[in-house]
Amino acid sequence: MSSNTQRPVKAAAVNTHSDALNPALPQSIDATMALLAGADYVAERSLATAVFLSLRMGRPLFLEGEAGVGKTEIAKVLASTLGRRLVRLQCYEGLDIAQAAYEWNYPRQMIEIRLAEAEGAKNREALTQDIFSEKFLIRRPLLQALQPDVAGPPVLLIDELDRTDEPFEAYLLEVLSDFQLTIPELGTIKAEQPPIVILTSNRTREIHDAIKRRCFYHWVDYPDAERELAILRRKAPGVAERLSQEVVAFVQRLRKMDLFKLPGVAETLDWSKALTALDAIALSPQTVNDTLGTLLKYQDDIARVRGTEAERILSEVQAELNAR
Repeated sequence: MSSNTQRPVKAAAVNTHSDALNPALPQSIDATMALLAGADYVAERSLATAVFLSLRMGRPLFLEGEAGVGKTEIAKVLASTLGRRLVRLQCYEGLDIAQAAYEWNYPRQMIEIRLAEAEGAKNREALTQDIFSEKFLIRRPLLQALQPDVAGPPVLLIDELDRTDEPFEAYLLEVLSDFQLTIPELGTIKAEQPPIVILTSNRTREIHDAIKRRCFYHWVDYPDAERELAILRRKAPGVAERLSQEVVAFVQRLRKMDLFKLPGVAETLDWSKALTALDAIALSPQTVNDTLGTLLKYQDDIARVRGTEAERILSEVQAELNAR
């Protein structure tokens, strides 16, 4: 073990003052909404407020909600509009430190040891310090996020945290509290400037309060009809207006049903694009039945909606739109 285990190590410093590559952070909630809208993200004001406070106060933002409501997209939009590098940690069951934070390049270390032995090196302590140096360190997403570049601190996306095991949450506390990682053989690596951190969860299990206390929290809900139509117009401008209205109204009604998996905004967009690929300009019972697999992802849900139920919902939608 190296004798320098308590030595603090700063993340590599680079020039972070390029105004051309690093636009200023938004200075108001309205400016934040405009920033998101610039990348075709239609946010409600409460979400824009949470994003603004996270950026302004330098604290992680924890976004929770059903799949397909636009949580992950927030991180992508911020990276794009602010000109920052996006570092994504996709969570999964069994995720460990070696895949999330760092690991040592053991093959290179072994080569270094063999070369030292061949050269007759006898200073074991010096050799230990050498092989546990940064040149043998493999940086995974969490450690990469502590390394700024020309554009400034990156955007760290910790996606679907609820898929990991609880012990991994405990490991995250140091990163979220102090924006640093402790490597026993090397020391503590601390970011000179904290990254923008976005955590997401689909709430398949509860995330520990210790994580939530270190973050601003926002529940991302399904959009209302007006906002979903605005999203559809921005993200799929080639969809006919009448079809867009019918699709949104149809999906809104599905979300009031007791389905196993309600369709998200992502499914609304996919369905609209699929219908356009079929040259549809309006919904018909046959078209709905033939394309439900694009909108609903479980056979039990499809069986419940297909046929007379789909026809009933469509009739209500069309009657409502015709009455306007």
